[in-house]
Amino acid sequence: ALQVFRAAGARIVAVPIDAEGMRIDALTDLLERGERPALVHTVSNFHNPRGVTMSPDRRRLLAELADRYGFWVIEDDPYGELWFDRPSPKPVASYSANVIRLSSVSKTLAPTLRVGWMTAPDVVCRGVELLKQGADLCGSALTQQIAADLLADTDWLGTHVDKIRHVYGERARVLVGALRDRFGERVVSTDASGGMFVWVDFTDGTDTAALLPHAIDHGVAYVPGSAFAVTAAYRHSMRLCFTTSEAATLLEAVERLACAVGE
Repeated sequence: ALQVFRAAGARIVAVPIDAEGMRIDALTDLLERGERPALVHTVSNFHNPRGVTMSPDRRRLLAELADRYGFWVIEDDPYGELWFDRPSPKPVASYSANVIRLSSVSKTLAPTLRVGWMTAPDVVCRGVELLKQGADLCGSALTQQIAADLLADTDWLGTHVDKIRHVYGERARVLVGALRDRFGERVVSTDASGGMFVWVDFTDGTDTAALLPHAIDHGVAYVPGSAFAVTAAYRHSMRLCFTTSEAATLLEAVERLACAVGE
């Protein structure tokens, strides 16, 4: 999203996030001080990169602010079906018509099946359709038909998504447990309750951008927190992905990361 907004020449203002998602009090303060955003972007479920989910109360309050101040909310939701313990809350779009909701099959069916969709008022859909035609004429009808057929097979789809939830949930618990066992109080990490990512903060001043080349030398990689920065640097943070590796590989990855930090 940051790449898209920057390419469009947007002025980006960051809103802080805590364990319950976007801090609506901070957004309210920005609005009361005169900020008038064209849109507010949020990954409401299992945030990328922070891994947290916006609480139901904050979703309702965000929708109320959108109605009051007349901005669009982009609810970016590719991970909402990947919950481990309990289903994701009702979307922000259920509280307001000023919401453009995005999702994708690339996180649930196959990464290379680049088919997504948008739900929004007609005026937005028509405008985006024209922009899409100008960008690439049209999407692939073949991949859209494949996605449509798979999504329509509800028996298979339910079994498939349940399996993903189980496998990803086990891998998330292994990764978080290994990080805390190996690093102890040197790190603080999110408890992954869904999605694909864990956010880790080093408490000892470790610079994750400087560490990355050494980690790669040990055969392990991550995304430094600075890649997600708008204003704050997040130089002591990293995003880890747990979905593509089995438990034994994740354990080995944490050991290799520890060796890189030790050097």
